[in-house]
Amino acid sequence: MARAIMLQGTGSDVGKTVLVAGLCRAARNRGMVVRPFKPQNMSNNAAVADIPGETGGGEIGRAQWLQAIACGAAPSIHMNPVLLKPQSDIGSQVVVQGKVYGEARARDYQLLKPKLMEAVLDSWARVGEGADLVIVEGAGSPAEINLRPRDIANMGFATRADVPVVLVGDIDRGGVIASIAGTHLILPDEDRKMIAGYIINKFRGDVSLFDDGLKAIERFTGWRSFGVVPFLPAAALLPSEDSVVLERLAEGRRGALKVAVPMLSRIANFDDLDPLKAEPQVEVVFVAPGRPLPHDAGLVVIPGSKSTIGDLLRFRENGWDRDLAEHRRRGGHVIGICGGYQMLGRLVRDPDGIEGSVTEADGLGLLDIETVMEPEKTVRNVTALSLQFDVPLTGYEIHLGRTTGADCLRPSAVINGVEDGATSADGKVFGTYMHGMFSSDEFRAAYLASLGIRGGIVDYRAEVERALDQLAAHLEKHLDCDAIFAAAR
Repeated sequence: MARAIMLQGTGSDVGKTVLVAGLCRAARNRGMVVRPFKPQNMSNNAAVADIPGETGGGEIGRAQWLQAIACGAAPSIHMNPVLLKPQSDIGSQVVVQGKVYGEARARDYQLLKPKLMEAVLDSWARVGEGADLVIVEGAGSPAEINLRPRDIANMGFATRADVPVVLVGDIDRGGVIASIAGTHLILPDEDRKMIAGYIINKFRGDVSLFDDGLKAIERFTGWRSFGVVPFLPAAALLPSEDSVVLERLAEGRRGALKVAVPMLSRIANFDDLDPLKAEPQVEVVFVAPGRPLPHDAGLVVIPGSKSTIGDLLRFRENGWDRDLAEHRRRGGHVIGICGGYQMLGRLVRDPDGIEGSVTEADGLGLLDIETVMEPEKTVRNVTALSLQFDVPLTGYEIHLGRTTGADCLRPSAVINGVEDGATSADGKVFGTYMHGMFSSDEFRAAYLASLGIRGGIVDYRAEVERALDQLAAHLEKHLDCDAIFAAAR
C-alpha cells in the first residue's frame, strides 16, 4: 500500500481541494507517483471517470478530476467512492463507486454509512496500487463530533485506514486560532493523536505578522505548523467544485460581453463557465436569487441542475422567466446546458417522480421541445462536432431524460455520431446535453466571434496546467513539503 497523508479542514471551503491539488502536483514534480482520494464528497459538480471493462462511465467529484490532472493520472471512480448530489434541502442522490446507489434523506443516510464504508475501504485499497503516495481530502470538519460515530469522511476514515492528518484553517474568514484550538479541544483522544500538524491557508499581507498566532496555536495544541500559505490569485483559474464559492462570483470583471448565469438552487457543473470567465473580453456574472438578470447581458446561460423541475419553479419565483423573455425581445442570445436545456422547452415531465413530488412543469418556451425524465442515467465522456461552426468539441454527459420536438431537427451538435440538442429558428437560442463545450478553444472562439467578440485567445487547458504548476511552486515556497510528505505513512 502506498504511503498516505490526509488534509482535513476546520470547516467547509477552507481550501482543502486546492491544497490537495497543489501538493499532488508538487509530489509529481518531485518524481513521485501520486494519487488523490476523497472518501465522501457532496457536490453537484461531477466529472466522468471511465469504469474498467464497461462502455459507460461513472461519476466522481470534479475536485478529484482536477486532482487527478494534477497527478498526471487518469481519473478513476475509486478516487471518490461516495458522491452525494443534493436534490433538496434534506435529501441527496447517492453515487457509490461511480454508479447511482439510490436516494437518501440526511437522517437515513447516516444509517447507510457503515455499509458505504465497505465501498470506501475497497476503493482505498485500489487507488493506491502502484503509487508512492496518496493524498486524501476530508469533507467538512472533524469537529462535527455529532456525526463522528458513523463518520466515513474524516476521522472515521483516518483512524480506520491509519492515515495521518494535517488540519487546514482558513485565516481569511477570521477566527483561525479559535477554530484550530477548538478542534483540538473537542476531538476525542483517538482522533487528536492522528493529527500531525496544521496549515494556515489564504493569508493576505505580511506573513510574519502571524508569528505570535503560530505561537499561540502551539501553546494551545502542541501541534506543529507546516506553514502559512499566502493567498494565490492563480488558484482562481482552477475549476471550482463547491457552490459555496458562487457567492463570490456575483460580480465579474468588466468585459465587452456580459454573460448572465442564474444561480439555480441545485446548480450543477457550473465550472462549464470557467473558460468564458478566463476570456479577457468576457464578463461572467452569476445572478443570485432575488436579483434580476442584468439588462445589459448579451448572453444568458442556464446551467445544469440536479433538480430541473424544482429549479424551473424557482426560476419563475425569482421573476427570471420575465427577465429572460425581455432579454429575447431585445435580441439576446441564450444557451441551456443539460438541465438548463430541458428548462428551455415547452414542458418537463417526470412521471415516475424521479426528482421529487412535482411531476410536471411548463418550461420557459424558448425552444419547441419537451423532456420526459427516465430512470436510466447517461454518464459518459464524449467527442462531438459543433454543427453551427463545424469545429470539434470534447466534453461529457451526466443526465436523466429524453428530449424531443421540432427544434431538435436543428441539433446543436453531433455527439459520438448522434445528433444532440436543439436550436431556435433564428439561431439565437440553443441547448445541449454536453458539458464542457466552452473548454474547446476553437468552439469558444467561433461562438464569441458570432457575437462580435474576439475570443479563443486563451488556451484554457494550458491555463489550468500552468495554474497547477504555479500552485505547486507556491506551496513548495511557503510550506514545509518535505515534512508533510515525510509525515505520510
